[in-house]
Amino acid sequence: MSSTVKPEVSELSIPVPWGEIRGRAWGPEHGRPVLCLHGWADNCGTFNTLIPLLPKECRYVAVDLAGHGLSSHRPAGVLYTFPANVADVRRIVDGLQWTTFTIIGHSMGGNIAALFSALYPEMVDALILLDAYGFLPTDQKEIPKVMRQGMDEMLQYEKKAEEKKRVYTYEKAAERLKAANPTLSERSVHTLLERGLVQGEGGFVFSRDLRINFKNIVRISLEQSLEIQSRIQAFVLVVLGDKGFGATTGPELYPRRFASKLLQGYHDRNHTVVTVAGDHHVHLNDPEVVAPLVSDFLRTKVFSQHLPAYRGVVIATPTPPLERQRQELGG
Repeated sequence: MSSTVKPEVSELSIPVPWGEIRGRAWGPEHGRPVLCLHGWADNCGTFNTLIPLLPKECRYVAVDLAGHGLSSHRPAGVLYTFPANVADVRRIVDGLQWTTFTIIGHSMGGNIAALFSALYPEMVDALILLDAYGFLPTDQKEIPKVMRQGMDEMLQYEKKAEEKKRVYTYEKAAERLKAANPTLSERSVHTLLERGLVQGEGGFVFSRDLRINFKNIVRISLEQSLEIQSRIQAFVLVVLGDKGFGATTGPELYPRRFASKLLQGYHDRNHTVVTVAGDHHVHLNDPEVVAPLVSDFLRTKVFSQHLPAYRGVVIATPTPPLERQRQELGG
């Protein structure tokens, strides 16, 4: 093989005001653009096993969200919130010069993707949620308590003297990650640690910002979530694991009524909701289960509709999905 052949996967860096957002890219540079957003405390390695099984004509960019993986941590005194992540997505796609694209989001990444799709509906042609409902509603009566808790955690953290991160051997770091995520396979643990650890003095330290552990202070109710959900114009595919987020988190974190209402919202708009055998990281542990669903969705909902816009050039202007539905119904 010639040494001039471009590698299948490349590292990328996108400048942001406080540093950089790092990530990896697969596929042809001018392929159909697909942005991949990982879950809380993970990194873009969560897509390493899935993307190679998806349609080759796409340009997949998986990023380490701020404070995760190899991306810069937010500045001192700045909280991690969903709206801040949505703004980062806009910075990322502006840096890539994408004007219309698909988003694949796992868990927290799915919630960021759904909020972005609602706020910038003209930019997203398809939304794929992997073991995520797109929103994380909070009971209205609990919102003040959660907001205060998140602020207090940050303020207490700032009062502490600068603490050195705990140093681990690689084996101990792997044990800790496995203990925190029991459903991860051994292969998945090592995949996430590729970007989840950095070499420190005397061993390894976790690369993520400790502040991501604080309560997210920007909360919305179920009613607000449903209103925002209604603004999504993209085609939506929801892939849930039968032993995933909704099945294992318990009613305190995600009441059944929240999940059922959000899923009903997708059903009412003729979106696709599928449950597969698997856990919260089924896309990483068993990508062969998820890949056919995602690939079929891309081919039938995205590829058949229009050519993408990339590098700042709009090749064809798509008809918004809601308008397409009206046309199909003769409205």
